[in-house]
Amino acid sequence: MKTDSYDWSVLEASAQKPIHISTHESLVECCARWQSLPMIALDTEFQRIDTFYPIPGLIQIADDQHCYLVDPLSIDDFSPLADVFTNPDVLKIIHAGSEDLELFYHSLGVLPSPIFDTQLAAAFVGWGFTMGLQRLVEHTLDIQIGKGETTSDWLKRPLSQEQEVYAALDVAYLPAICKMQTAELELHGRYAWFAEESEVALNNALDQDPDGHEYYRRFSQMWGLSGIKLAVLRDVSMWREQQCRLRNTPRNWVLRNQTILSIAQKLPRNAYELGRTEDIRHKVVREEGEAILAILSNAQDSLEKAPVLPIHRPLPIIWNKRLKKLKAVAREVAEQIGIAPEILLRKKDLEALVRSGLETYDYQLPKELNGWRRDVVGLALLDQLKQFDKNG
Repeated sequence: MKTDSYDWSVLEASAQKPIHISTHESLVECCARWQSLPMIALDTEFQRIDTFYPIPGLIQIADDQHCYLVDPLSIDDFSPLADVFTNPDVLKIIHAGSEDLELFYHSLGVLPSPIFDTQLAAAFVGWGFTMGLQRLVEHTLDIQIGKGETTSDWLKRPLSQEQEVYAALDVAYLPAICKMQTAELELHGRYAWFAEESEVALNNALDQDPDGHEYYRRFSQMWGLSGIKLAVLRDVSMWREQQCRLRNTPRNWVLRNQTILSIAQKLPRNAYELGRTEDIRHKVVREEGEAILAILSNAQDSLEKAPVLPIHRPLPIIWNKRLKKLKAVAREVAEQIGIAPEILLRKKDLEALVRSGLETYDYQLPKELNGWRRDVVGLALLDQLKQFDKNG
């Protein structure tokens, strides 16, 4: 991939007067150019105050010569950009891009691929975990960029010059940083690991549970529920999740978490009892009460038709010290190879490993600890688990 022409100083200068793309025709013209390039940098500005899905306010793009500001409030047809996003020959550089990916998928119907997340790459080359853009730019290029417009209203028009420069600078340095990180990843033989993790990031950006069937399992504190109460927790959580998407409304605007938990515990039988549920709003009883009570009355049938998977109970107290030892194993490996320990072993992956053999002592690496992690740390964790079994 030839990237010699990507000069951060040229893009930094362009960010002072970025090119505006506010018509379909100009988008088509620019996308035709981007289709021929080895990589582009992406970022977004959005608002997510009173909606479930983010509202795009601006899409920033940097190529090898210019910074661009694409106005999603003026353009209806983004199919040319979607074609660029799905071109496998054009690398898309982002930074801490999980929310950007979600926005692109919801707004354009596609995910940019392949991607290069500079925050993720920083963890793989040992620069730090969840490194912010300002710190990363200072670390790599010794340049300080401001945060002054972080809380700006990106849906208001016209944007101020300060907003435009701030937004453009968010992509101006990414190609140069990508080149530096690529060299480091290749030097240490970790590019394949990084590429594998980038695919995981893309998969995670997809809505894995659009109907909300599994949402109830996030309420880990409710592990003691069973039977009808657990079915109600599942079904009310699922109903809320579906309503949020349908109405494009934040979860708490439909039903607060604590209200869901109270309903599952108290099982109100009528509107009066529902109105006495902890933390419930009168508006909810008035507007949603009938639907919620219908879920409660159908809970037994729901339980019989679709048994509810239990919520994991907390690990036995003996595992407090054991988990520390397992984390120490991963931390030692991370220090030896110069990688952020948080990227090597995530809490949820460690817990999945432990739970796989909690009853049988036949521990199995979850899929997240297979792949590149298997030989790097997975087998060492299995060896440590065997030591626990021997020593009690």
